[in-house]
Amino acid sequence: MLFEVARFFLAPLVHWQARQVRQRAAQLPEAQGNREGVSGVGRVRLRVLIVGDSSAAGVGAHTQAQALSGRLGEALSQRLGGAVVWQVVARRGDTTRDSIHALERMSLRPADVMVTTVGLSDLLGQVPPGRWLEQLDRLDRAAARRAGVHHIVHCGLPPMRSYPLPNPLRWVLGNGQQRYNQALAAWVERWPERWWLPIPFENQLASDSVLMAEDGFHPGPAVYALWAEQLAGMISSKIVPRLPETTPTRKMPAQRLLRPPRKPRA
Repeated sequence: MLFEVARFFLAPLVHWQARQVRQRAAQLPEAQGNREGVSGVGRVRLRVLIVGDSSAAGVGAHTQAQALSGRLGEALSQRLGGAVVWQVVARRGDTTRDSIHALERMSLRPADVMVTTVGLSDLLGQVPPGRWLEQLDRLDRAAARRAGVHHIVHCGLPPMRSYPLPNPLRWVLGNGQQRYNQALAAWVERWPERWWLPIPFENQLASDSVLMAEDGFHPGPAVYALWAEQLAGMISSKIVPRLPETTPTRKMPAQRLLRPPRKPRA
């Protein structure tokens, strides 16, 4: 309650500071290269759709090969012993609602798994966690309907308290990030086909300038590589064994994510 009251009175200053942060974050370009590709050789083992904002678009890396998409494709192909087809639908500054619109209008390849990196722009816009989760649900349903996605991994928000941000913006975003992640962790427990992954290096991610991009705000190639390793470990060990026994090169029917049974505990 105290946080809500303080945020209300600080709102004008926080909104002004957030605009300044967006302008600074817009200085680095998105990663160059195709937004879809194949990693590895041999039989197609998995198809991955990556959806999100600047981190999904690879801001902080020079090419998609150095960004999350290329790194994740390589890490998965090594673990699964075959080819991994990937596609990126992302744009700097996109909110979750923007990502929904992108999925609805773009041409999508069939995918088995979707990875999302959304929420930071929603947090900057002060979207309440409950409304954000409603939009995430719409995003998941759109991916299932349009690309046949079976499982979704939602990446958590990064530790904003350790980012080089001015106060009170850093304090407000730090509290908001914790609330988003707590809400997300509880929400995915309702769905056996939805997962969440905390951003790697939760305690020291932004404090290590070697790992971050030159603006101190976006991931650098080293973070993308380590992030991809954690995602690949989760997807290959926990999700791939649960996928239907269907040849990956054939389009799988869209799965309707309507009933939320409890996720079985490992």
